[in-house]
Amino acid sequence: MLSEVFFYCYHLGMNYIYKNNNPIKKRTGDCVIQALCNVLDKTWEEVFIGLAEISLLIYDLPNSNSVWDIYLRNYGFKRKVIPNTCPDCYTVFDFCRDHPNGSFVLATGSHAVSVINGTIFDTWNSSNEIVIYYYESED
Repeated sequence: MLSEVFFYCYHLGMNYIYKNNNPIKKRTGDCVIQALCNVLDKTWEEVFIGLAEISLLIYDLPNSNSVWDIYLRNYGFKRKVIPNTCPDCYTVFDFCRDHPNGSFVLATGSHAVSVINGTIFDTWNSSNEIVIYYYESED
C-alpha cells in the first residue's frame, strides 16, 4: 500500500512518505511533534519533553503555536509567511513544488507537516491542505 501511495504521488510530481514517529505508532493528534521529529531528526520523546518544558515555562499547551514557535527558533528556524498572491489556495503540494530543497515545517489551519527537499513526511497525505505560514531551517 505504501509503495502504491508513493508511486501515485511521485507521478503527480510530488513525493509523500508515510512517517509515524510515535513509539507505539499511535495516531493521536501529535502532528506538531511528528513534524518537528522529522526536520530535527529527534525522537518523539525528545521533542515531546522539549515542548513540555517550554509549555510549562509559558503556561501554554505543548502543541500551541507559541510553544513550537519558540522550540523551532531555538534550532535556527525562521518563520515566514505565504505571499498574498493566493492566500486561500496555496497547498502543501504547491509548496513542495516551489521548495525542492531545504527543511520546512508548514502550518495549516489545523495541522503541522514537515517538508524536506520537496517531500512530505507525515502520517497521512496532507498535500491538499492550505499553507498559512511556515518555518524554514537557516542551516
